[in-house]
Amino acid sequence: MSVSIIVNPISGGASPEKGRRRAELASEVLDQARETGDVSVTERRGHARELASAAVRRGARLVIAWGGDGTMNEVASALAFTSTPLGLVAAGSGNGLARELGVSRRPEQAIRSALAARPRAIDLGDANGRLFVNMAGVGFDAFVAAAFDSASNRRRGLSTYVGIATRALFSYKPDRYAVSVGGDRREASAILVTFANSRQFGNGALIAPRARIDDGRLDLVVVEERARWRTVCQVPRLFSGSLERMREYVTQPFDHAIVETDAPMTFHVDGEPVQTGTRLEVRVRPGALRVAV
Repeated sequence: MSVSIIVNPISGGASPEKGRRRAELASEVLDQARETGDVSVTERRGHARELASAAVRRGARLVIAWGGDGTMNEVASALAFTSTPLGLVAAGSGNGLARELGVSRRPEQAIRSALAARPRAIDLGDANGRLFVNMAGVGFDAFVAAAFDSASNRRRGLSTYVGIATRALFSYKPDRYAVSVGGDRREASAILVTFANSRQFGNGALIAPRARIDDGRLDLVVVEERARWRTVCQVPRLFSGSLERMREYVTQPFDHAIVETDAPMTFHVDGEPVQTGTRLEVRVRPGALRVAV
């Protein structure tokens, strides 16, 4: 059985030339490992999902996604509930999933590790029918994801993302949400409501320090806002893993949650914005994806 490597040539703000080099390097590593396989380069949004689905139909033993969390999401969505595992080569702005799984930052090493790894199962999340591997949420992170994804933003990469997030800290207005988990219902004016399968957004920003990607649960995080200056001052806690010391921070594990608002909302799945109505239903899909890392 063959190996399929799917390359996003522009993830992380890469140039077309760098994208071509990614594909060439992937082919070189396959040849050096004496693996039968193919390397495909994405051409548009959704193309990675299509390529991964075709690889599954061909009976590929492994599909490796080279890109950011959005690329990982597309490929993982196609591999979910199948026996075909996902390998990762991180090349995005945050790389939350790859960081959480300890994937090498060196592309050739990441590919070799995926080829040799023994696959294991991890959980997925499901938000109104859209699968996610790392994070989903409403509020500030979804607002930033939508701005980053906007047609008016022609530059990708970490620096662009940080710039958008920094400006949003001073302009974003939180909404009021009703969050139901089990028999408990909580209403809050929250700057974000996050559903975490892993601990971090990416780049070491730990939003859910207790989350585990294979424990059969998701972690709900609600961060209320009482004053913007206080929110801004708490940002360093994301990187020290001490968010739980905030009085405004609430977290709990769950397997099914519902978020409701008075107006239609935008949520994100692994950084990709999605428009929806006034109700968002989130649940865990235990062991739904196999990863080779």
